[in-house]
Amino acid sequence: MTEPTTQITLIGTRLATIGMEFIFRGPTPECETCKLRNTCMNLENNRRYRVLGIRGELVHDCPIHEEGVRAVEITESPIIAAMDARKSFAGSKMVFDGSECDDRGCSMFELCHPAGLREGDRCTIVEVVGEAPEECPRGYSLKLVELKR
Repeated sequence: MTEPTTQITLIGTRLATIGMEFIFRGPTPECETCKLRNTCMNLENNRRYRVLGIRGELVHDCPIHEEGVRAVEITESPIIAAMDARKSFAGSKMVFDGSECDDRGCSMFELCHPAGLREGDRCTIVEVVGEAPEECPRGYSLKLVELKR
């Protein structure tokens, strides 16, 4: 397995803890005039990231985060998703196409449409985690897999 690709960004000091995961939602209007904008906004919108390390003790002022922001080392987080059991093999590469199901009321909707992944993303199945936590109401045979973009 290859080492995860890392990058440096700034996040709120309260959030800057090793292992913390977050979904980057993009800039707010207050970010438009900030001198640190390029360092904070260097991530892809709607992707899931994990903090791997804290860089130094320096805290920068921020109009959004009350206690300022700190430099952290991050990587994209693996994503747990429910997939067709017939296509779920560790090490296989695939293009994520989501589920055919559009039932937002289903208790497994979030697993079939995981945050941080988009239609067309190229992924590798890192591991088959196991069976889906419950049966699919539409009769699909599902497995839980760990995906890495």
